[in-house]
Amino acid sequence: MSDWIYGFFMAWGMFLAIPCPKKIWSESARRRMLACLPLVGLIAGGVWALCAWLGGFLPRPIGALLCAAAPWLVTGFLHLDGFMDVCDAVMSRRDMETRQRILKDSHCGAFAVICMVLLALGQWSVFLSAEGIALWPLALVPVASRACAALAVLTLRPMTTSQYSAMERGGAPVVFAALILAAACITAALVWGSFAPLAAAAVYALAAWYGVKQLGGMSGDVSGFALTLAELGGAAALVLWR
Repeated sequence: MSDWIYGFFMAWGMFLAIPCPKKIWSESARRRMLACLPLVGLIAGGVWALCAWLGGFLPRPIGALLCAAAPWLVTGFLHLDGFMDVCDAVMSRRDMETRQRILKDSHCGAFAVICMVLLALGQWSVFLSAEGIALWPLALVPVASRACAALAVLTLRPMTTSQYSAMERGGAPVVFAALILAAACITAALVWGSFAPLAAAAVYALAAWYGVKQLGGMSGDVSGFALTLAELGGAAALVLWR
């Protein structure tokens, strides 16, 4: 049980910009940290839903901006950085070795900037078009995306340069926990009549498959790329699928 507690606070401290109430670390809890990602997603989703509720009291364009930026702000732009890195690497259309080298380059290229502008415009436009946002399904979108992220990192072949390459793969209890949390949040959303978390999971799976194929394995950047697109897909399904 202690490793699960460690894993939760480790996940909070690493993947959220909200100050962690208990800063602890245990190397043995690293895999459980990934399995606790959906719980971190519940915190991020709660903040997102709160911002959507507050946005209803603001002028529509400003409320849409708040909703669009909330999931990026709550993570300190961590996953957005991975999105930009992957876009830079993949859009270069170079050989695999060069793409992997570009992925690790700390400089921001033109492709990353262009894709970031399109992403921001897309996310803002989605919320600008919303006449009303169902808060509970929105809160579950980050849970579903992070459950998929946990499963992907724990089961897919890692990139040789990834920080996860030295980590032990799989682990039935850990993978099972992530699966249960993913299924629970998607089921709960369907009860409320929303396909948003399911859409987020589907977009994550497609984006992760594409990233792994283009870059030769799973990594934190690929996960961030897929997670960012998954949240946009979930939000679009929530707002546009009526």
